[in-house]
Amino acid sequence: MRVRRCATVMFAPQERVEFSFESIASGGSGLQKHTEWIALIPHQDAETAVDAVEMEILGTISPSEWIEIDALKASHSPEAVDALLDKHLLVVEDSDADTRDRKLRARHWRPASAIMHYASRWRGIGAKQNNEDLSDTLGGQIADWLGPPPPPIRERVEAHVRMRLPREPASPFENLLRQRTTCREFDSARKLSLAQFAAMLFRVFGARAVDEPAPGVSLLKRNVPSAGGLHPTEAYLLVQNVDGIAPGLYHYHPIDHALEPIKAMSAEEAAATANHFVSSQSYLANAHVMVVLASRFERTFWRYRNHTKAYRALILDIGHLSQTLYLAATELGLGAFVTAAVNEVDIEQAFGLDPFEEGPLAVCGFGCRAG
Repeated sequence: MRVRRCATVMFAPQERVEFSFESIASGGSGLQKHTEWIALIPHQDAETAVDAVEMEILGTISPSEWIEIDALKASHSPEAVDALLDKHLLVVEDSDADTRDRKLRARHWRPASAIMHYASRWRGIGAKQNNEDLSDTLGGQIADWLGPPPPPIRERVEAHVRMRLPREPASPFENLLRQRTTCREFDSARKLSLAQFAAMLFRVFGARAVDEPAPGVSLLKRNVPSAGGLHPTEAYLLVQNVDGIAPGLYHYHPIDHALEPIKAMSAEEAAATANHFVSSQSYLANAHVMVVLASRFERTFWRYRNHTKAYRALILDIGHLSQTLYLAATELGLGAFVTAAVNEVDIEQAFGLDPFEEGPLAVCGFGCRAG
């Protein structure tokens, strides 16, 4: 049996605090603190504690060359080697862990980006855990809890030194920007028209043209910029309330301007799924359409391999599309939202996405505003 070290792992020290009667009896605070090392393992979507012996052994093993397990155990603690195998920091050739590790290698992820991405994904988070909305506490004692916030504006010079700029008369685009807001109240009694639905998808995600700068290389032309012209973001839809479109999960095909059905749902199932996607943010869950903005990582990493800026470019892509969605919705008299507080792992499972290849970074929604 041959093994090698997994391709990507990061170690971080972590302090663990435990209550101790012994500490109280000896006049202490009642708390005992223990520092341990945590291994972050993206190919397993996991983190686990490791000890100094395991870390030392792992540092001697190649991530590219296979070694016989018996030879490894002859030169190191067999118990520690077995522990590394159990934690999948050592992968056995042709095992499930090896398959996932090879996938991560083949997609040209930069290690730091892979660790950050996998460490920030949610699963099964609901309203209790998702406490990022401050609407219930803004009028309360939040500053007492968190301390005063940083000022809303960074001022670098005194007011009299600032160079005042002219303000132009409002244009139609300026008026559109003034109307652009985040919507948290959708009218479930009204259906979104098919024409509005189609216009939103085409304006935001549709391909205006397809360019082929080199043989076998196709680049989409959309209404937003994208690093290298690669446009790696896919639009996966949860439709709830659109005239002529049954509730369910879909994928938008940007060249054919068409829907690809993935799963039909009842209205009740679609509503429950929407609420779960956005981590029980109920004020967003009744949007007529939710759009999962999912990055096809290999599309960008194919060109920008192990690149320090590649993952950042994916995030910028999401920002360009979500802002365009806001403007398109505003022009049509619709409401829109975007949120990163989503259950990525559950969304991946619902749409059948492999997180090494394709994964959600945010969810947008649009629909008819409530009064």
